[in-house]
Amino acid sequence: MPHLLSIEASPRKTRSASIEVAHAFLDAWRARHPDGTVDTLDVWNTHLPDFDGEVLAAKYAALAGESLSPAQEAAWRSIRALAERFRAADLLVFGVPMWNYTIPYKLKHLFDVVSQKDLLFSFDERGQNGLLTAKAVVINARGVAIGADFPAEIYDHQSTYMATWLRMVGVTDVHQILVEKGLMGADLDRESRAKGRAEAVALAATL
Repeated sequence: MPHLLSIEASPRKTRSASIEVAHAFLDAWRARHPDGTVDTLDVWNTHLPDFDGEVLAAKYAALAGESLSPAQEAAWRSIRALAERFRAADLLVFGVPMWNYTIPYKLKHLFDVVSQKDLLFSFDERGQNGLLTAKAVVINARGVAIGADFPAEIYDHQSTYMATWLRMVGVTDVHQILVEKGLMGADLDRESRAKGRAEAVALAATL
C-alpha cells in the first residue's frame, strides 16, 4: 500500500494557506488510495534535536568509521527515527510558507537534522548520491507575488531551496504549487487558495 509523509511547516494551522491546500491534496489522494497511509510531521510540534554535543560527535564518529559510544548512539537514535519517516514514504507532501524569501527556520532545522550520510544520501568518488526514491509535492504559500523590484529568479529562495534539498536526497519527481497574494486582501486570498486547492486535487489524481 502507498505511504505518504506530510510535512507541515506553518504554525498558523487552520489559518494557513499552505496547510489548507495540502489538506485538499491529501483528501483527494486518500480518495484515490483508500488503502494508503499518511504520516504527518508537524515541525512545530515535533522534537527536533539540537545538532551539537553528542549528536555532532556521533556524526563525525560515523564519518570516520568509528564505533559510536553509548551516549552518541542514544543521541543518534532520534536522528535515525526522523530520517526513517522520510525513507518509508512513497510520496512527500510539504506545506511551506515563505518567510523572508525562504523557508521557515523550523523546516530548515528538520532538514539539517535528517540530511546525513547513509540516512538520506551517500557520497563516494562519483559524488553525492541521494537515497530517497519518493515523489514530492510542495505547496508554496506567499503573502505577496515576487516580481518587479524582487524578481523571482534572484529572490525566490523558497521553491528553489525545496527543489535543491529534494534533489540532494534523491527526489527528482517534484511538483510545486504556488499560492500567493495572501496578504493582498481577502478576495485575492480566497481566489489564490481556491486555485491552489483545484491544482492540488487535479495533481492528486495523477499520483
